[in-house]
Amino acid sequence: MKTNSEIEIMRQAGQAVAEVLRKLVESAKPGTPTKYLDDAARQGISSFKMEPAFLGYRGYPAAACISINNELVHGIPNPKKIIKEGDLVSIDLGVSYKGYFGDMAVTFGVGKISPEAKKLLDITRESLDIAIEKVNPGNRLGDISWAVQSFAEKAGFSVVRDYVGHGIGRKLHEEPQIPNFGNPGTGVRLVEGMVLCLEPMINEGSWQVKTLKDNWTVVTVDGKLCAHFEHMVAVTKNGCEVLTKI
Repeated sequence: MKTNSEIEIMRQAGQAVAEVLRKLVESAKPGTPTKYLDDAARQGISSFKMEPAFLGYRGYPAAACISINNELVHGIPNPKKIIKEGDLVSIDLGVSYKGYFGDMAVTFGVGKISPEAKKLLDITRESLDIAIEKVNPGNRLGDISWAVQSFAEKAGFSVVRDYVGHGIGRKLHEEPQIPNFGNPGTGVRLVEGMVLCLEPMINEGSWQVKTLKDNWTVVTVDGKLCAHFEHMVAVTKNGCEVLTKI
């Protein structure tokens, strides 16, 4: 559980990461190298007098994870990795501030995208909205997991099993883990003061993913598209507050 003063720090961290991420999305045009966005992320985080949470985390070499099309998470920015018209781009960004963390992710289309890609984006974004609606004191984590899984699968997509949401606070990844699949009425009961990162990861085809030889980039096994949205939320007396919403 986090105190009000701890949540206030995390609220500031969440607002900063959301603002930096918003500017990165605006900067992502056809022809933009992903390394350019990573440089912009470092500058943006620095402007808030915060630190990039991902840089150096378990050896990760960048401030932002930037993944394209069939890359689900942990794509490493590169000067030669150029964003193209019609791409789906996912940016996952974290900050460290006064001993606490903020974390958020978004997927967006660049230029004109296919109807299938748009549907995937819409369903994944709505999956996160539905997950947030389930964050109330007394509910259980399984209620969130089931809501995401049932909504995404009903739309014809699959949910990733290998990567999940998580608690957050003084550590970037804390307990409990929050799968995007499961059964209602099961798991940890939600209590006021919890701070959680909800992050549906939805695939166009099979739910199976694998890690490339760079030991970081996670891609869909079948090569089909995927999407990822994440918000950091605090459980409140009557529901929840989205700390990364701007």
